[in-house]
Amino acid sequence: MSDYVIRGMAGNGQIRAFAASTRDMAEEARRRHNSSPVITAALGRLMTAAAIIGIQCKEESDKLTLKVKGDGPAGALYAVANSRGDVKGFAENPQVLLHARADGKLDVGGAVGKGELTIIRDLGLKEPYVGTCALVNGEIAEDLTYYYALSEQTPTSVSLGVLMNRDNTVAQAGGFMLQLLPGATEEMAAALEQKVLAAPPVTAWLSEGLSAEDILHRLLDDFGLELTEKRDVSFRCDCSREKMEGVLVGLGRRELLDLMLSREAVSVHCDFCNTSYTFTRPELKELFKRNFRSE
Repeated sequence: MSDYVIRGMAGNGQIRAFAASTRDMAEEARRRHNSSPVITAALGRLMTAAAIIGIQCKEESDKLTLKVKGDGPAGALYAVANSRGDVKGFAENPQVLLHARADGKLDVGGAVGKGELTIIRDLGLKEPYVGTCALVNGEIAEDLTYYYALSEQTPTSVSLGVLMNRDNTVAQAGGFMLQLLPGATEEMAAALEQKVLAAPPVTAWLSEGLSAEDILHRLLDDFGLELTEKRDVSFRCDCSREKMEGVLVGLGRRELLDLMLSREAVSVHCDFCNTSYTFTRPELKELFKRNFRSE
């Protein structure tokens, strides 16, 4: 089954809801980055959140970036998504190994540490919208819940999870996000809170075989759930050889000339998909001729 995000409304328009099934996406990130279990869990959660938030972008050219920067051994983690369901991500230190928590779960918070969550929405305007908040515990879901309450004044509940197999591949991944919209009553807020508090971890539901639609039904059938949209999502990087040529040209005339004269070949690496593009000296010479006049 392909990964996807499902969207819905409930509570007579008082609740906006999203749920995602993202096992393949998380596994593709693990495979590309050869990440450890705890980093696979952290990055899988962040990419799931990016998929959910990204499909809310209105224009195809809009881009959403989530950045988690803590003082833990993982370093910074990034996830980028758009309205088409394309998601990519990477961690600065993908091979971090940590002991499990006392409850047996992967210690994502320990890998991330204390720091800051940043959400960047590039909507094609002169400057992107940037929102930040301190990390609550580095577990990603709670941090996003806090961000929405603090930065956007939107009561939100976020649940994200990645479950690993014994061979360290991804068994399950997904999540949900519920938001109270302006005008929601206190009674609605209290009822929804009780429903969320009674819910198990999202990976428990996924392990039972529940789909993203089933999860929203479990949470919101009592509130008159209406499913409104389904969007496929997947790990997809938009890097290319042409874009990497642009990176080299962006170094400037002098730097590109120095590379062309001093090296037999230059490799340009994409952190998001872990792909390297190699340019030989003749290719660098041709690139230089196309973009800079000879002295």
